[in-house]
Parts: sequence; C-alpha cells; structure tokens
Amino acid sequence: MLAIAGTAQTAPAADADAIHQAVDAAVKPVMARYKVPGMAVAITAGGQHRVFNYGVASRQGSQPVTDDTLFEIGSVSKTFTATLAAWAQARGVLSLDDKATRYLPMLAGSAFDRISLLELGTYTAGGLPLQVPDAVHTMPQMMQWLRDWQPDAVPGTQRRYSNVSIGLFGFAAAQALDTSFESAMARQLIPTLGLTHSWVQVPRAEMAHYAWGYRDDKPVRASAGVFDGQAYGIRTTAADMIRYVELNIDARAVSDAALRQALAATHAGYFRVGGMTQGLGWERYGWPVSLDVLQAGNDASMVRDAQAVQRIDPPQPAPADVLINKTGSTNGFGAYVAFVPGRRIGVVMLANRNLPIPARVQAAYAILQALDGAGAASGSAPQAR
Repeated sequence: MLAIAGTAQTAPAADADAIHQAVDAAVKPVMARYKVPGMAVAITAGGQHRVFNYGVASRQGSQPVTDDTLFEIGSVSKTFTATLAAWAQARGVLSLDDKATRYLPMLAGSAFDRISLLELGTYTAGGLPLQVPDAVHTMPQMMQWLRDWQPDAVPGTQRRYSNVSIGLFGFAAAQALDTSFESAMARQLIPTLGLTHSWVQVPRAEMAHYAWGYRDDKPVRASAGVFDGQAYGIRTTAADMIRYVELNIDARAVSDAALRQALAATHAGYFRVGGMTQGLGWERYGWPVSLDVLQAGNDASMVRDAQAVQRIDPPQPAPADVLINKTGSTNGFGAYVAFVPGRRIGVVMLANRNLPIPARVQAAYAILQALDGAGAASGSAPQAR
C-alpha cells in the first residue's frame, strides 16, 4: 500500500478533491507497474500549489517520502544552467551570440572559435557527444579533449542532445561571472530564486533527507563527474521545484529584474526541431498539444539521434499558450516537469526510480488536462487545498 500525504495552501474542497483524485489516478498505476519505491508530485494552478508524497525515500527502514525529501532531477538541472547563463546575459556579463572562446580562452584556436554560446546551450554546436568520454575524469582532460574535437556538422544546423554541450555552456557562464559553477548556483542563482532546499552538492546536514534511487532493486546515487553539476547535478524537493515552476509561469515575484528577463529568455524559441521548439534548457510546444506530439518530442530518438533544425532569428518570445517541459534521469531517479504559463498550471514529478519517460509524460499530461479542465469548469484556474 502506498503511503500518501498532501500539503498545500487553502482552497475549495471540491476542486482540491478532484485534483487529488486525478493525481492519484495518474501516479498510482505508474508506481505499481514500474515498482517505483517513492514519488513526490507537485501541482500548481492559479498561483496555488500542492505537494503529494507517495511511498518511501529509502527501502531501508521504510523511510517515507516527505516534503523535505531530496531527489536527483537529472537533466531538469539543465534548465537551471540555462537560467544562470541567461541571467549573466541580462546583467551584461556575456552575450549568447559571442563565440565560446571569448569566455573559454583555454580553447582558443580550436573549433570553438566558430561556435557560439547559444549553439552550446541549444545542443547545436555540431555534434558534441551525449556523454563525457569514458577516458575523461578531470577538467584538464576535458579541455584537452575539446581542443582536439572537430564538429561533424556545421554549427547551428543540427541538434544533438549533449551533456558535454550544456556542460561547457554552464562552465563558460561561470567563467564569465568569474566564479565556479557550483558557487554561482549555490550563492547566486538558487538563493535569488528563493529556493531553500536545492543543491548541487548536498550539505552534510541535509543528507538525511536525500532519497536513495533504485536500479535493479539496488540503492544508487549519482557520482561526481566532469560537467555533472551543469548537466544533471541538482538535488531538490518537489516543494522547491513547484516554486521554481511558479516563477517560470509568473516571474513577478522575482525581485531581481535581470533574473525576470533571464527566465523569459529560457522560454524563447531559438530552433525548431520537428514539432518541438528548443529553448534554453526548456523545450516547448503549442498548447493545447496532443499526447502523441508531446511523446514524440520526448522520445528516446531526441536524445540518441541528430535532428535537423531551423534557426529562429531573432529568437521568438514564448507566447502564453505553450507547454514548456523537460525530462530528467539519473541511474536511480526519474523526473519530469511541465507547465502552461497561459493557463497558470504546472506539474512536477520526482521518482526514485528511472521509470520510462513515456510513462512520466502520459501521467503528467493527464494531470495537466485535469488542472486545465478544472480551471475551465470553474471559470478560473483551480486552487489547491
């Protein structure tokens, strides 16, 4: 039996009960089918949010998932990296149009003289690999590998999803800010967003809240590696993530004007990739969108294969009626975040098993449909209890 808890702000019971039922109906079958030990699901609607906790954070001692449970969010971390770089641009510290070597002088004379920061941040640099090469264990080794690397496509013509590309993007942003990436996140971005339980490096005092992920029924956590923080390294709670989503839906609560501008910049469209529009970190679709189109945009081929792109120049600000999303996975964890700014609805799903992405997308889509339907039925977005 699943242990379930819900926390939130006050709202009409009828709407709250209907949403609770919709979340249960979407989540419980997925957990059962894929033997997910624990999940935290957060929803927001009309500026109100609710967190639902299911199952256990650790099978040892049957430690339950709570509002304080930290999950690895995998590649959803890329949206934080993108926000940091966009914030640096809004503060006049860098320009996404600049060539990468302006901020990475150690790569001067290499292919990166002809590759822009924007191309790094949108995976269109010309074929950087998905993963850091096995032989690379240190940053000096990474820089040497990058100096020797040659693109196999003209930059800006193909999208090839890449931890190396976004990793170098975040590294360059930190270089421009004259600090380390970890420090930029921990001391600048995360606190300015008002997040209090989000970490690149989990402090000792928070380790008791850090869930164990499970792979082949064995407990696992992500290990340190080159570009891990930039590509997949954030650990956070569902409560912090839904605040992050709410700020992405409506940034007026952000006191820093440059950060408000940065959040909007991450939603902008820079390249069209089939039915998906590539933002910075985030990926977007017109709303309403069919489940088939959303599944196609999150298909494994979008990670594995190169896709032809159409550059959007100038970049297209996101209209209100879009769905913005990002998946994230590590060996033992699976995450999915999706929101529709124009409808003021969003969902965060965090699990301590790397369950199949189609299952995550389908469950989140059902929850979004319920949130949107409740808002339409009541004449406004539903509030949480």
